[in-house]
Amino acid sequence: MRNLIIFGLIIFLMVMVQFVHAQTIDDVIEKYITAMGGKEKMMSLTSLRMTGNLSVMGNDVSIVVTRKHMVGSRIDLSIMGIDNYQLVTPSKGWVFMPIQGQSAPEEMGEDLFKSGQNQLDIQGAFINYREKGTTIIMAGKESLDGTECYKLKVNFKNGSNVDYYIDTKSNRIFKTGTKMMVNGEETEIINTFSDYKLNEGGFWFAYTNSNSRGESIYDKIETNIAVDENIFKY
Repeated sequence: MRNLIIFGLIIFLMVMVQFVHAQTIDDVIEKYITAMGGKEKMMSLTSLRMTGNLSVMGNDVSIVVTRKHMVGSRIDLSIMGIDNYQLVTPSKGWVFMPIQGQSAPEEMGEDLFKSGQNQLDIQGAFINYREKGTTIIMAGKESLDGTECYKLKVNFKNGSNVDYYIDTKSNRIFKTGTKMMVNGEETEIINTFSDYKLNEGGFWFAYTNSNSRGESIYDKIETNIAVDENIFKY
């Protein structure tokens, strides 16, 4: 009898730990969604166009990011007067960088495509994440550059994994980290997000995004605009 009682207590504690763990994840996500304007507002986002400049090794590059929710993503880069682009749809991804000597678009590598595929969800990875087949693990807290963050390990349905660091004060995404194959080598890609502002449509965006390759600063972000789906074809 004593063994049965002990066994019952162990099972009870295991269930309670799992419940508290799940609650912690959901609490962090709920705070994030609230900080970003609320679920209803985030789910009303159907398209966007971000216009700005990308600083790479001291050179300014014009950048325009156009996305239509779960339909397509296009990144246009004007470098030294040469037009380059990246395209992603739910099924394919292409890169055309004539500045690097490409004469025709080439299909994206698997890791880059999966990353781009996730970005088609412009309403955010945390909105209805269970229904999307995404799993999330709470990995405690970390201090990054003096900013205390919740660390969430996000595993997407397509097999890609991204670590999200959410600022415990602002409850917005501070950094993301993922590993992908670049030129045959596994490389860790860290993105830092800052200068959050409301655009004219009432949506919150980080107007500055930086990583090891450079810093993107957007001066205009338009939302829920008409987007010609033909721009997602090459």
